[in-house]
Amino acid sequence: MDENATGEQAAVQPEPPSPQPPSPQPPSRKRRSLRIAALLLAVLLLPLLTAETALRLNYTGDPAPGTRTRHRDALWLGHAWVDGRKSDRDVEALADRLRGTGIRDLYVHSGPLEHDGTLPASAYRKARWLTAAVHRELPGVRVQAWLGDKLASEGPDGLRLGRPATRAAILDSTRSVLAAGFQGAHFDLEPLHSGDRDYLGLLDDLRALTHARGAVLSVAAHQIDPLPAFHSFWSATTGHPKWWSQAYFGQVARRVDQIAVMSYDTMQPLQSLYGGYVAQQTSLALEVTPDGTDLLMGLPFYHENRFGHWAHAETVPAAVRGVRLGLSRTDADRRTFGVALYVDFAATEDDWAAYRKDWVRTP
Repeated sequence: MDENATGEQAAVQPEPPSPQPPSPQPPSRKRRSLRIAALLLAVLLLPLLTAETALRLNYTGDPAPGTRTRHRDALWLGHAWVDGRKSDRDVEALADRLRGTGIRDLYVHSGPLEHDGTLPASAYRKARWLTAAVHRELPGVRVQAWLGDKLASEGPDGLRLGRPATRAAILDSTRSVLAAGFQGAHFDLEPLHSGDRDYLGLLDDLRALTHARGAVLSVAAHQIDPLPAFHSFWSATTGHPKWWSQAYFGQVARRVDQIAVMSYDTMQPLQSLYGGYVAQQTSLALEVTPDGTDLLMGLPFYHENRFGHWAHAETVPAAVRGVRLGLSRTDADRRTFGVALYVDFAATEDDWAAYRKDWVRTP
């Protein structure tokens, strides 16, 4: 039968349109933010990774023969040695420990200074006993008073070197400890910002005072910029400069008889990086320390774990190897050079064994 004859026509169904690919969508704001953050992170990490790689390379190679003790080493001692807690037997044990090493100076904690620069005699009441006992057991070893205080350089509290009365009081305190039998004064003032002119002026006055009495002036020094002007960058980002410029380190070194670099608390996570850092610090310090000043590099004889210090990384073997590498590359024959051990009451037998094996003994 004809469909038209019935007046009914089949409806023509149009074909459905073929699917179209979705139009490209612009990246979301979140995605753009992530990309920018990743780029910024890469920009920040690249210099860090480059610097850490350089430190690792700085730890390679062999130290030069003969880069061992020059018998100008030092040891920081805690306050117990002058406040009555130690006895003759303790001095005898210390002498047994130090015989045959390169230690010539003992920095004995005799403070801290008061914030006005004064120092009560009660803080070092056993000084004369200690110096006499050490000279009896260890002839030729010098005993210095280790004096320090927190500076008001990053907060409202602390010692203010900008005050003439405070500097005058520090000089009086130094006279007192020398009169008590100490053969020198060792200063550790922190945090001391690079470029501090008041500190340099104080050192000029202290040098005149100590030399007039035949005594030694020594200081504990901040680390040197691992990158040019790094202390300025760190100050701008953290408010704590930490490092000194190499030029300022040299200005300090020219004013003292001994300068001991606190080459620990370096924030390095591996022994190889820490050792490379110490090698770099040794070279930087050697370049600006005059021959007439003893340069001592600090060794970590303690085992805390906190921000800036990992005990598994900052070890005595890594530090000594770094010291020897830096000395080898910069001034292998320098005689006015040594290491300083921090600190007696936290040291382990392994620390002492590593110091003797890696630094004191000749092959």
